[in-house]
Amino acid sequence: MPITLQPLTFCVFTFGCQMNKHDSERVAGMLEALGALAVEAVEDADVVIYLTCCVREAADTRLYGHVSSLKNTPLREGSPVSKRIIAIGGCIGQRDGEELIEKLSHVDVVFGTHNIGSLPALIAAARDDGKHHVEVLDESSSFSSDLPTDREQPWAAWLPITIGCNNFCTYCIVPYVRGREKSRPLDEIVAEAQRYVDAGVKEITLLGQNVNSYGRDLYGQPQFASVLRRVSDTGIERIRFATSHPKDLTDEVIGLFGTMPNLMPALHLPVQSGSNRILQAMNRRYTREHYLGLIEKLRAANPDIALSTDVIVGFPGETEQDFEDTLRLVQDVGYHQVFTFIYSKRAGTPAAEMVDDTPREVIQERFERLVDVVQEQAYLANQSERGRVVDVLIEGTSKRDANKLVGKSPKNQTVHAPLPDGLAAEELLGRIVPIEITEAKTWYLGGTLCQ
Repeated sequence: MPITLQPLTFCVFTFGCQMNKHDSERVAGMLEALGALAVEAVEDADVVIYLTCCVREAADTRLYGHVSSLKNTPLREGSPVSKRIIAIGGCIGQRDGEELIEKLSHVDVVFGTHNIGSLPALIAAARDDGKHHVEVLDESSSFSSDLPTDREQPWAAWLPITIGCNNFCTYCIVPYVRGREKSRPLDEIVAEAQRYVDAGVKEITLLGQNVNSYGRDLYGQPQFASVLRRVSDTGIERIRFATSHPKDLTDEVIGLFGTMPNLMPALHLPVQSGSNRILQAMNRRYTREHYLGLIEKLRAANPDIALSTDVIVGFPGETEQDFEDTLRLVQDVGYHQVFTFIYSKRAGTPAAEMVDDTPREVIQERFERLVDVVQEQAYLANQSERGRVVDVLIEGTSKRDANKLVGKSPKNQTVHAPLPDGLAAEELLGRIVPIEITEAKTWYLGGTLCQ
C-alpha cells in the first residue's frame, strides 16, 4: 500500500553546510509529495525534522538544546498523532545512530546522510506503531538530487555534483559521516541545470565537499572546469560553487574567473592555517606558499574577485609563531570575509588524539586578535564598491524594514536598497537589478535602485 502522510504537518530545522540545506529541500519535497503540509512554527508541526552538522561541538550542543525543548511541547489542536514525531538526520544522525535514541528517548526517527529517501517510510512507521525507527546506511547508491524538491527560493538552486570526501583532514569528521567521494555523471548534472534554467532559476550553486576534485573517480582526473563550462552553456545567469580545496584548484578553473561572465567573481577557498607546520599536521597537503600562489593567479585572472576563507585557531600544538603566520597570511591576502573558528575536538578524528596543552585563554586571545583583523579587512574591502553600480539578485526585504530590499551582489555581498515608490517588493523578487552603492559597512552595502 502506498505511503501517505496526509494530514500531517511538518517543519525542518537545518544546521551546517549548503549540502544540508539542499538535503532539507529534498526532505520537504518528498513529504509534500506524500500529502504532508509544511509549517513554520514548531508548535504547529506534527513532525519535526533536524538536518544536522557535527563538524564542531557547538552543533551537537545546539541540537540537544532544540530537541530537549520539544519534550513537553503540546501538539496543535486536531493533530492526528498522539505524540509529536521527532526525526534526526544529517551528519549527527549518521555518526550516532542508535545512541541518539539512548540519549534522547523522545526522538522517534534517526536516519543518516546516505538514506534521506527512507525518511517518509520511517516517519510513517513511527506514526503507525509508536516505536523508535533507526536506519543508517554505510554508503549511498544514489544522489539525493534524484528525490523531489521544494526549493527555498524559486530563483536559486543547489546542484550537488559530488558527495563525500577523500581528503581526511585530521580535524574533520566529514569523510566518516558523508563517506568517500562520488561524482555524478556530467550529462546528469547538465540536464538538471537545464531544467532549472527552463524553470526560471537565475542562480545555481554547484555543491560538493571538494568540487575541485570532481570527476577523478569517473574519468581518472578532475574535470571541474568542464562542469563549469557545460553548466554555463545552459544560459544560467549566475554560477557559484562550494567548497574548494586549495590542493585541487587548477589553473584551468582559475582562468575561467577571467573569461566566463556568468561565473560570479567570488571564491571561498579555505586556508585553515597560515603555518606550514600546522597545515602538515592538519593533512591539508599544500603549503602556505602554494596557497598564496593561487591567490596571485586568481587576482591575475580577475583583479576584482572577492575572496573568503575559513581559519581554525587553536589547533593542537599551535604556537604563537604558528598563529602569527596565519594572521600575516590573512593580512596579506585581504579577504572580503573570513569564517573564524576555535578548534573543536571531534571524537574519531586523528587530531582528537593530539596533545593540546595551550591554555584556553591564550587561544581565545588569539581568536579575538584575528577577528579584529577580519572585521577591518571586510570594511576596507567593501569601501571599493562605493559609487559603483552593482547587479543585485533581489531575495526579499529586510526583517527590520519591509520597505527595504535585500539581495546579493556578484561578490556575494549583502546589499540593501529602499523600495522605490510605486513598486511592490513582490515585483522584484528573483530579479537581477542595478543598484548604485552609496554606503559601505563591514557586513553589507547600501544603495539605491537605478531606474
